[in-house]
Amino acid sequence: MNFRSRKKDEPEINLIPFIDVLLVVLIFLMLSTTYSKFTELQLRLPVADADAQRDYAKEVIVGVASDGKYTVNRMPVAGRSVDAMATALLDAAKAGKDTVIIISADATAAHQSVITVMEAARRSGLTQITFATQSSAQAGKR
Repeated sequence: MNFRSRKKDEPEINLIPFIDVLLVVLIFLMLSTTYSKFTELQLRLPVADADAQRDYAKEVIVGVASDGKYTVNRMPVAGRSVDAMATALLDAAKAGKDTVIIISADATAAHQSVITVMEAARRSGLTQITFATQSSAQAGKR
């Protein structure tokens, strides 16, 4: 008779396959997650809070109205095409390539109207573009 106590093997939990499976599941969930659609976003643009407003010595202010009409330095532009806008920008850009284009678009202006100004600036060789916004405190007063 064998009265010696046997050593019981303690069960081991191997964590490496478990971690591998969790990583695969995590990657699958990250890739298959759907995000909110653009149509679901409620946006009110343009409003931004800035510390200080910059003053550019060589600036051209382009206004974009909600109906798609343009102004360059408060002078109306004759057409709505990219070529007409590029001509107006070249005439107003006294500093040449160093001129800063400030696009002051109405919040309800069509996106295409702003893109037209940006395309006209690109065709004119003017690469420094910024957007004018109002602070949220000013937007609340209206």
